[in-house]
Parts: sequence; C-alpha cells; structure tokens
Amino acid sequence: MTRNVFEQYLRELRNEILRLGGLVEQAVYQAVEAFLQQDVALAAEVIMGDERIDQLYQEIEDRCVKLIATQQPIARDLRIAITGIKILLSLERMGDHAVDIARATMCLSGQPLQLASIPRIPQMAGIVRHMIKEGLDAYVHRHVDKARAMCALDDEVDFIFSHVFKETLQCMEEQPELVAQGGYLLYVVRYLERIADHATNIGEAVIYLETGERRELN
Repeated sequence: MTRNVFEQYLRELRNEILRLGGLVEQAVYQAVEAFLQQDVALAAEVIMGDERIDQLYQEIEDRCVKLIATQQPIARDLRIAITGIKILLSLERMGDHAVDIARATMCLSGQPLQLASIPRIPQMAGIVRHMIKEGLDAYVHRHVDKARAMCALDDEVDFIFSHVFKETLQCMEEQPELVAQGGYLLYVVRYLERIADHATNIGEAVIYLETGERRELN
C-alpha cells in the first residue's frame, strides 16, 4: 500500500468513526427526550436503533484490526489506529447507555415525572452531549487543548449527579409513592454520568494520539 493510499484509508476510518459518533449522540439525545417526555415510542426507537450502532461499530473495528494486521503500521500510524479502536469502544458503550436510559422509560410505562430533581436532567444531558461533540471535534482536528477542556466538564457532570442523587433519595424518603420513579431516575443520571466518563476517555485518546502521553483525566 502506497503512502497516499494508506493515508486515504486512515481518513476513511476517521470519517466512519465520526458517522458512528453522530448516531450515538442522536441516540443519547433521543433517549433523554423519551425519558423526560415519557415517550415510549421514542424509547423503543432508541432501543431498535442500537443494532445499527453495534453493526457499524463492528465493521469499523474490523477495518482497524485488518489495517494493523496487514500493514503493520509503526510509530504515529499505529497510534492513529489504536486511538481509533479506543474511541470506537467508548462510542459503543455510550450507545449501550442510551439504550439503558430508553429501557428505564419503558419500565415507567408513561408515568408523569414528579420528582423535584427532574429539571436538572436536561442540564446534565446538555453537558454530556456537548462533551461528545467536543471530543469528536478534538479528534478530527487533533486539538489537545480542546480535548483537555472537554474532559474538565466531567467535573460538572459529577457535581450534578451528586446533587440529583442526594435530592432524589430525600424525595423518596418523604414521598414513598415515588420510590419506583426515583429508582429509575437514579439509573438515568448514573448512565449519563457514565456517558460523560466515556467522553472523557475520548479526550484522553486524543491526547495520547498527539503527545503519546497516557493521562487519566476522569
């Protein structure tokens, strides 16, 4: 494989990863909207759409592995391929958590949400989606500073998670009839917190790609 062809192959891999990222970001958005609106039909759409995410993930991973096995890249080229696999895995896990959120909606069966902490969910989800977009943008442009800034947003997500957790437990104690709803809400914020962690992993992968440093930013 000539150098030009090899670089074109890497660009195609990057574009496919971005396509997967777009599907995942949409799944997260729809899953949260389905939960907030108690839209069971939209939740079912998220669950069914995960099959496409998994399929695309597998196709891109196979291409990355084939590239490493057949071309035996070294140095920076190898880092690019390894980074691609790391980002793929993080995106696939995000898609799984979007499905988890959708399943929580299905389990509530359209019950009106009455917990006081509900308004914090859109705020938390907005930061998480921003992290996904910024992480992928940092990957495309190899922007280390943007990757670090995105990873710093994980602290905001953790803060909201902690607040919602405490507030929801208090509400469940004071209003026992909302215990089941509170339990599912705690699942949802936990899944959002995990999605933010995986977005942070993308930032770490970008930093590794550009500097060779392995930094734990969670």
